[in-house]
Amino acid sequence: MTAGKSAALPLFAGLAAGYERRAAVLSLGQDPRWKRFLVDRLPVGPGDHVLDVATGTAAVAAELVGRRGCRVTGIDQSPEMLAAGRRRLAERGLDGAVELVAGEAERLPFPDASFDGLTVTYLLRYVEDPAATLRELTRVLRPGATLASLEFAMPARPAVRALWRCYTGLVLPAAGALAGPAWWRAGRFLHRSIPDFYARHPLPELLALYRAAGLTGLRVRPLSLGGAVVIWGTRDREAGAASRPEPDQPTGFR
Repeated sequence: MTAGKSAALPLFAGLAAGYERRAAVLSLGQDPRWKRFLVDRLPVGPGDHVLDVATGTAAVAAELVGRRGCRVTGIDQSPEMLAAGRRRLAERGLDGAVELVAGEAERLPFPDASFDGLTVTYLLRYVEDPAATLRELTRVLRPGATLASLEFAMPARPAVRALWRCYTGLVLPAAGALAGPAWWRAGRFLHRSIPDFYARHPLPELLALYRAAGLTGLRVRPLSLGGAVVIWGTRDREAGAASRPEPDQPTGFR
């Protein structure tokens, strides 16, 4: 199953209210830590302009401003999530530093080489063509700028993976049900969609898509015993140039 826009929009429409708080609880406190790690991969600062793709309720955008002092544009296709993001930013006095716009990662409404950095969170399971989407993300980066991506993953160690399957298959939907029907559906969706994505795109093939998009110096870091993964690299000055992950970074989580 490929979860495209038709699946993502209804799924997220019911999650916007209290999204970050509930996501932190249901991830056992890991989601905020993963996002901080993601933001810290970008070598940007004041005067730089960063694009946050699949910004949702603007949690990563707010972290970028707070930790890096940069200007941020966030883009998402969900009106409900963007509305929650605008409220979050206004409450924190960050609405002047972050612009939120509606749009799709597959067709970004920005010129080539527009941004000094790019973050993207939990996106690739929802697009029909991950390779084309990665090319589109790379297109709007200036040469030498960094793209950092956070995705859910599957633990490599069999015992940990068994616990992961139990948690995502039983505990997560049950806990989500306490927060409402939308969170129950989200929990069940995660249990199916994460293994499905990596069955279609194992990590070596996924890294090849990043390279083919024109990203070099790829680094990979599994987080929380392999429950998530951050991949980051820089846009090459010559699109399509190949690279290999740095040898000191683990690249397997399945």
